[in-house]
Amino acid sequence: MRKVALITGVTGQDGSYLSEFLLEKGYDVHGMIRRSSVDYRERIAHLEGRPNFHLHYGDMGDSMSILQVVSKVKPTEIYNLAAQSHVQVSFDSPEFTADVDATGVLRVLEAVRLCGLTQTCRIYQASTSELYGKVEQVPQNEQTPFHPYSPYAVAKLYGFWIVKEYREAYGMYCCSGILFNHESERRGETFVTRKITLAAARIAQGKQDRLLLGNLSSLRDWGYAKDYVECMWLILQQDRPDDFVIATGVQHSVREFCYHAFRRVGIELEFRGEGLDEQGIDKATGRVLVEVSPDFYRPTDVVNLWGDPTKAREILGWNPSRTSFEDLVALMVDHDMAKVAAEGAAAKVRTNLAEYLEKGIVK
Repeated sequence: MRKVALITGVTGQDGSYLSEFLLEKGYDVHGMIRRSSVDYRERIAHLEGRPNFHLHYGDMGDSMSILQVVSKVKPTEIYNLAAQSHVQVSFDSPEFTADVDATGVLRVLEAVRLCGLTQTCRIYQASTSELYGKVEQVPQNEQTPFHPYSPYAVAKLYGFWIVKEYREAYGMYCCSGILFNHESERRGETFVTRKITLAAARIAQGKQDRLLLGNLSSLRDWGYAKDYVECMWLILQQDRPDDFVIATGVQHSVREFCYHAFRRVGIELEFRGEGLDEQGIDKATGRVLVEVSPDFYRPTDVVNLWGDPTKAREILGWNPSRTSFEDLVALMVDHDMAKVAAEGAAAKVRTNLAEYLEKGIVK
């Protein structure tokens, strides 16, 4: 069978891991990227030049560009991973978030329909645990009512329902994976988990004094992104299209993530106080390393996400426990320790070179 995958959001964390996964399975992988004067392809740079990996320019806000890419590639599978995926940013840019995360899904579905690929192309939509928002039951499964609690979640809810509508109205094979938080060493540095692991590395190496965070008591179900892309693929290999929760079934607080990240770099944290007054203190030195700032609280905050992966485990045969929470934190911290050390070494070389040039030692 012809295996041709089109991935929107190919330059992101999930897109890069999924590209690697599908290439190993013998797919021709096509990625859609936006035109930009800034190079943002570091996550997929190692794949460029491979004969089965191709990039095309397109934009989730431009239906004609999506239509052209789909018409040219004629994919057998589409993984729609592109999104404005930062919850806090969605409060600042709600219109852009709606255009990309809601209407963008419709543009992909319509492109497949207009290109006459409804019977030959399967579509995976990256949905989100943020749909549950102000949660009405724990843990959350495929039957849990949705209560979106941010512009991002509201936009994603449209994407979820329009996928269902096209599945029922046109008989299209399109599915949503309701992904709970999934992290990795490729996670963007503005997301809380990566912010924590980078801060732990920088503080351990004397490059940063302290870490400012929002609600330390927020609870999340954190998994490893590299494991989750396998589940995306499994969803599209079933005889009938369906929607699945993708989660580990284990829940941890932001506070716990901090504790394990700092412990990995040799710092034992002790948390004292409550709410805005809570602090993470180095037990060995008494230094305050973690503080809470009201600047990182959201207008409406989701505090209790916890997924039930039973359906994915039983029907797809997916293992949600392959990478433990502790192993995930360790992977991210070890990566960032090396990153910070390399940045320090490079900065030292630049400083030395500047001094040599100033003294006329080198020209």
